[in-house]
Amino acid sequence: MLDALSARLGIPRPLFWGFVGLLIFMIGDGVELGYLAPYLGQNNISESDIAVLFTVYGVTVAIGSWCAGALSNIWGPRRVMWLGAAIWVVFEVVFLSFGVGQMSYPMMIVGYALRGFGYPLFAYGFLVWIVAATPSRKLGMAVGWFWVAYAAGLPTLGSLVASFTVPMIGALATFWLSLGLVAIGALLALLCVKDASGSKRLAPAGEKPLTSLMGSVSILWKEPKTSLGAVVRTINTASMFGFFVILPGYFMDVIGFTLEEWLRLVTVIFVSNIAGNLISSRLAGRFGLRNTVIWMGAVGSAITTPLFFYMPHLFIGNLPIACLFGAMYGMTLGGFVPLSALMPLLVPRNRAAALSVLSLGAGASTWVGPAIVAIFATSLGVAGIIWIFAGLYALSAVLMIPLRDPAGLRESGMPAAAH
Repeated sequence: MLDALSARLGIPRPLFWGFVGLLIFMIGDGVELGYLAPYLGQNNISESDIAVLFTVYGVTVAIGSWCAGALSNIWGPRRVMWLGAAIWVVFEVVFLSFGVGQMSYPMMIVGYALRGFGYPLFAYGFLVWIVAATPSRKLGMAVGWFWVAYAAGLPTLGSLVASFTVPMIGALATFWLSLGLVAIGALLALLCVKDASGSKRLAPAGEKPLTSLMGSVSILWKEPKTSLGAVVRTINTASMFGFFVILPGYFMDVIGFTLEEWLRLVTVIFVSNIAGNLISSRLAGRFGLRNTVIWMGAVGSAITTPLFFYMPHLFIGNLPIACLFGAMYGMTLGGFVPLSALMPLLVPRNRAAALSVLSLGAGASTWVGPAIVAIFATSLGVAGIIWIFAGLYALSAVLMIPLRDPAGLRESGMPAAAH
């Protein structure tokens, strides 16, 4: 039965439990994302300090994202995933026990920043495992399901879990619940997946970790198109991470939502994002990878980002209206997903390095978004931040123009991947 389900979904059977474990891991990682900022604000941590906390965390996520591919090449993906899970668990305990538990901002910075290395090593290590274990003709769909599991957990189901558990058991207990979910997901993926390619080094014999790391950097100037792809990937979700800093307060204080309503709005946004992931994968097969990213992703997000801000302001307290335009925003973010299929195809002889660059862009978005909020929120306000992100999406459409699909891609029938 499991074989039939895997075949029907397009998930590689040997990696099935890895996808399930990734989903649970990312649910745990995403539990806090929608309510950490308002929780800290209610405990007298300033908005600027919260933005700095998210920015520092994002920097370590970016570094971890860059390292994940290179280290998986040298050590094997399974070992990198173990390292990422261990880092997450250890420094979450530090963050909760000595930071949040005692409201010590310096310890929050230390614990949260170091924990930032954890999830990208785990998640992107598994992405490398997928690439290593999956035949090329099935790779697009397999990578697509990776991003579905990733986005379903962070922050979709994570925020939904928090919307129920915070009122029931309290905010602090919900933080601890997230740690348990991460541990369960990690153990499920690492103990139940037996595929041998996860334990093998993927780099040529004799290549050292530093050489592999530098190779994933040198590709930026050896293959300039990968640099453009990394910038576009950074822009893709920068607004999302910036919004988690600045929009909870806006929607609760100005629009009049409760914390639970805000968390459910976040859930709607990212359920729609998952739908957008799948829709864009289908559209890319018909209209091309680049065209889908430009029109559905970049242009679409440039339009829906300000709509998501202004329309709820016209209908104060109306959750269905906010959900409608939030869903539109989340769906257009999914329009960037074919970039994950396009990037390795641009550098077919060095797919691992191309994925490292893409992961670096994904990680960079976690600090670029909060950094924009930290720098411009005081002078420009929430509306100004919205237009900065809308402008960046318009810029990403221009940056995508040189990233043409390889000749004959659509004719080959290769499916598109998610982001």
